[in-house]
Amino acid sequence: MNLTEAIEQLRERNEPVPKPMRLPTEQEVAAAEQRLGITLHPDFRRYLIEASDVVFGALEPATVIDESSHTNLISICESAWEMGVPRELTPICEDNADYYCIDNQGRIRFWSHNGTTDESWKNLATWIEDVWIGEN
Repeated sequence: MNLTEAIEQLRERNEPVPKPMRLPTEQEVAAAEQRLGITLHPDFRRYLIEASDVVFGALEPATVIDESSHTNLISICESAWEMGVPRELTPICEDNADYYCIDNQGRIRFWSHNGTTDESWKNLATWIEDVWIGEN
């Protein structure tokens, strides 16, 4: 599955909510990058702009619209990096004090507060398919 197909799969599963989120603009994503002092991997940037308004299952990946949200990318990154997630990893989803992170090559790596893990996925599309969709 490629990222286009993964986003299509998420859109098909999007759950109705009373107050749906909106997608961020390019400028809002760029502002988050600037505040964090990082450049997001193109796959994650695309996800934010095209599908970060999707609500599906128990996982809640990062968003950039509402700074007070528990899914706010800036808050997630700052908390994760304080907990010891290496700065070369960008947390994309917090799950019970564990983090799914994207590296500079686009690989998704699982970081556990319980210790080292080798769990990873070759790219964001595979993670969406295997973890976000697959575990629901």
